[in-house]
Amino acid sequence: MHFSPILLHIPDGFLSTIVSLISWAITIAILSVAVKRTEKLDEKQVPLMGIMAAFIFAAQMINFPVAGGTSGHLLGGVLAAILLGPWAGMLVMTAVIGVQGLLLQDGGLLVMGANILNMGLLTAAIGFGLYKVGDGRKRTLKLGLAGLGAWLSVMAGALTTSLQLWLSGTARLDIVLPAMLGVHAVIGIGETLITVSALAFIFRTRPDLLDPAEGPARGGRGWIFVGAAISLFVLILSPLASSNPDGLERVAGDLGFLAQGKDAPFSILPDYTLPFLGEGAFSTIAAGIIGALVVAILVFFIIQSLRTAKKNA
Repeated sequence: MHFSPILLHIPDGFLSTIVSLISWAITIAILSVAVKRTEKLDEKQVPLMGIMAAFIFAAQMINFPVAGGTSGHLLGGVLAAILLGPWAGMLVMTAVIGVQGLLLQDGGLLVMGANILNMGLLTAAIGFGLYKVGDGRKRTLKLGLAGLGAWLSVMAGALTTSLQLWLSGTARLDIVLPAMLGVHAVIGIGETLITVSALAFIFRTRPDLLDPAEGPARGGRGWIFVGAAISLFVLILSPLASSNPDGLERVAGDLGFLAQGKDAPFSILPDYTLPFLGEGAFSTIAAGIIGALVVAILVFFIIQSLRTAKKNA
């Protein structure tokens, strides 16, 4: 058995069928609202959503080491929600997690609804909600609220994952909950630093993307190329990612249920590599570029389809 759960990507076998189906039902209900709310998106937001999806996909490939020989990486739900709005952010995160599961076998298929709920929907809602509290306030406060939202989003994902594992009979709640919250409290610091740094950079370079009060939206598409270049740079760095086990993998190993994880029933780009290129750095970068392009195109296709359906309705 060989699978690659990253941070909170749950593999098949960790959750029971009933818990997986309930998670899918909740996820589908929330996404149906998100779809309706994004039908009126400004056309200028569509390329931004694609670039944001590609960047988050790339950033999630960079695992950074944390205490105790564990690693973590950016979730990105808070960043997406603040830049795009909560509903568009949820769709972007859904596309990212869906491509990770279907194309790269990162996270299970039956449990994909739980992964989308934990890492995409909750993170976007929490981050955007806290950030909006700072409307009309100074940037420093807004960045602080965004950072708090980023940390809490990781903790919320760890909490819901723990509850799902408990309800599935995989682990006792009094054991898995403190273990998950403990390790992700540290991982959440990395989420906070990356989120705040990214937003601070955007405030300096394109404040209109974050707050209409900063002035009218600027013309030009130069920022699209900048975003694509940043995403490519992150992908090139992906082979340098920490090989330490992520938060969920570490907890699963410590508590003895790691072996319950199941391989995907098919293999396209397993473990972020191109099979015919082996497992080297170039293979990882190539697989990452393919994944980033697929998720960006998928987001663009989804939004354009929604806009077309709205016009024809």
